[in-house]
Order: sequence, then C-alpha cells, then structure tokens
Amino acid sequence: MTTAPRTLTAPLDERGFALVLHGGAGGRVEELSLEAKADYDAGLAAAHRAGEEVLAAGGAALDAVCATVTALEDDPLFNAGRGAALTASGRAELDASVMTGDGAAGAVAASRWARNPVQAARAVMERTDHVLLVAPAAELVRSWGLETVDPEHFVTEARLAQLRRVLAARQEAPRHGTVGAVAIDAEGRIAAATSTGGMVGQADGRVGDSPIIGAGTFARDGVIGVSCTGEGEAFLRGAVAHDVTARIAYAGQEPLAAIEATIAAELTARGASGGLIAAGPTGVVVAHNSPAMFAAYREGERLVTLT
Repeated sequence: MTTAPRTLTAPLDERGFALVLHGGAGGRVEELSLEAKADYDAGLAAAHRAGEEVLAAGGAALDAVCATVTALEDDPLFNAGRGAALTASGRAELDASVMTGDGAAGAVAASRWARNPVQAARAVMERTDHVLLVAPAAELVRSWGLETVDPEHFVTEARLAQLRRVLAARQEAPRHGTVGAVAIDAEGRIAAATSTGGMVGQADGRVGDSPIIGAGTFARDGVIGVSCTGEGEAFLRGAVAHDVTARIAYAGQEPLAAIEATIAAELTARGASGGLIAAGPTGVVVAHNSPAMFAAYREGERLVTLT
C-alpha cells in the first residue's frame, strides 16, 4: 500500500554530526505479537544512543552506523539478526551492507553464521578484495575475528508462528522490514549501513536490495548517504539509493527534492512502497510512501522516534 509521500528533516547536531536510523517501513508492524509501542521506541532509542555515543566521542561515521545496526540486529523486535523474518523453509538468511563516502563498500547475502551480519559486511570491505560475499562460511567469519552462532540463534517463536500463518494464507506476507543507519561525523565523513532478514516466506536464496550497493545502500562524501527499506525488488530495479545520490551530485537537486523525486518515480509510480533515511552536510531526512516508518533521529535536544 502506498500513500502520499511523507518527509521529515532535521539539521546537523550543533556539535557538527548527525545520525539517523530506521527499523523498517510498511504497515503498522503487528507480526511480533503486537509488542507495545513503548518497546519499539525503546529499541530505536537504544540503537540511536549506541551510534551517537561514537560520534560524540569524535568517532567515525562508519563506527557509528555499525554500532547502531548491531544494536538493532540484537533486538528481536526488528527484522534483522535475531528475530529476522524466515524463508519458506523456516531458515534465517540474512543480508547486510556498509558503505563509506570515500567509495569503500562491503556486503554479505544469505548469511547464516555471523551473529551480526553488518559486522561481516564490514569485514568484507576491510579484510577482503571483494564487495559482496554470499553465504560466508562459519570458518571464514571466525577468521575475521567475529562471533559466530548456530543458525537457530536467529529463529524466534514469534517468527515461526508468523511464517505458519503466511504459509497457511491466513496472513499476507509482509514485504517490508529492514534496519539501517546513516551518519555524518564531525570530520564530514559519511557512512551508511543496512541489514535485513528479507520477506516472510521468501524462497531460499532470495536476495533483496539491502546488500546491493546502489540499491539499498549508498554513500558519497560531500553529497549524501542513504539506507533504504521496503519492497526490495522495486529498490533493486530503481537503484534507489544511487538514484538519490545522482540527482544531487549530477542534477544539482537539493537533497529533499532528490529524495521525493526518486520515491515518486521509482516507488509510487510503480505501485511499490517503502522509505529511506539519509544524512549529509545539510542534515538528515526520513522519507516514505508507506503507511508507517520506524525511525529515530535527533532534533535539537529531543530524540525523535517514529513508530
């Protein structure tokens, strides 16, 4: 379901940095046993705090977005890491990506062993010559110094119950649910990270936009960083994260105008829904054409959480 696009903006923190995160876009999330709004607000706030503490201490944007997304992956309320959506066979196949504004990037798809897929994506960027690895083995993940877990770690009773309802056609399969973060640090460096379990009941091996650089994640210093959430196939076809960046870098559009134009052309016009977050020299943006968007960002002294 698409609605009229909604956008929210906030300037850089007075300390010269900014962080925005999302916990998925779509309808009102009910698949996790109707958890109280307060629990979602608390999860978003905790994740934002994890990243903001990095920036406030003078840390890099990359460290901030990875800390934020790691917190969301460890919170079973969100569709990433533990508590992620399950494939038709009941497996968790996790996708994640990171990108820095200087052009470095890393991603994993169908990850099953890394406790935190976003950290595995960062390892691909920093410890290999590659950008994307599919189904990295447990031995490889451990060789990067990262924690591995049994694949059952990611499977929760709530997600199993949801999968049974979807497969029995008692519930429409949610096509939304991803987490992500974008930051600009005090040195002006931009980074973006995205992580997801994909769609409920998806075919084993299906990969959406989240680990694809230019579709679900993109960053360019001096321009903008973007992390997307929504109907992944539409974001793939429209190369949405890069399209926003190109409109700013090459067409000279203002960030908000570029984001609204991309959503209109690549999502709304194609009957798809979702949203994105962005951060750059002018501040942060939260935008979506879906009924709801889970997000958090700072506006002056106030932390804004959207649920």
